[in-house]
Amino acid sequence: MLRVEDVTYIYEDGTVALKDVNIDLTKAKKIGIVGSNGSGKSTLFMVFLGLLKPSKGRVILNENELKYDKNTLKELRKCAGMVFQDPDKQIFFSSVFDDVAFALRNLKYNEDEVQKKVKLAMEKTGITELQNKPVHFLSYGQKKNVSIASVVAMNHKLMFFDEPTAGLDCNSKENIKNILEDLAATKGKTIIVSSHDMNFIYEICDYIYVLNKGHVLSEGKKETIFLNKEILDKAELEEPFLVKVHKYLGKELYKNESELFGN
Repeated sequence: MLRVEDVTYIYEDGTVALKDVNIDLTKAKKIGIVGSNGSGKSTLFMVFLGLLKPSKGRVILNENELKYDKNTLKELRKCAGMVFQDPDKQIFFSSVFDDVAFALRNLKYNEDEVQKKVKLAMEKTGITELQNKPVHFLSYGQKKNVSIASVVAMNHKLMFFDEPTAGLDCNSKENIKNILEDLAATKGKTIIVSSHDMNFIYEICDYIYVLNKGHVLSEGKKETIFLNKEILDKAELEEPFLVKVHKYLGKELYKNESELFGN
């Protein structure tokens, strides 16, 4: 549905953020984009969403090259949405309900449909009880859930999550993980996650792209990527905890901590 072919992006100051990048978002239902600071992850997300036009290369949507005109960008917005790292950059209204409804109303959905979609999105993200609460009274974790609900309400087929667990405590991280698992389990939906938390990426994603200085250093199933210490070291990434348990303690390579501890 969406991919980039030989994409290079150069900022006005001459910084090469991406170079000859090829990424296909049909490879799996849960895709991780990982790399150290400055590897190009944020730029890549903005290219995928049509917010930045490549200096070279193509973005392909439904087998057609993205033309960056009003109609093709509108088509892209209907199928792809993003949850930003900082929820305050995505929340516009003082009321939770109105904020989740913002994009739908902006696209002129009728109010009955808005009500249905917003209520369903709030149920999926566990914020129904917050619908009438002023946004400035919410915790950081609750704001994260509101920003996710805003994207869920749009029913996008592709959902990009930039550092979804940044700044969250353990319980909030687990909540985000469960929400993303549920979304990915929905027919026809794909989640794309960027994070510095390799434990989170290991547990949530099936297929990994490793960026390093704007290049795709490697790609493959998570087990293949995370068992290759040479790649992780070159990309300045840490081995996930479960991989360490497997490699250094001789345990089975578990998919998550629940399997390890028998929960």
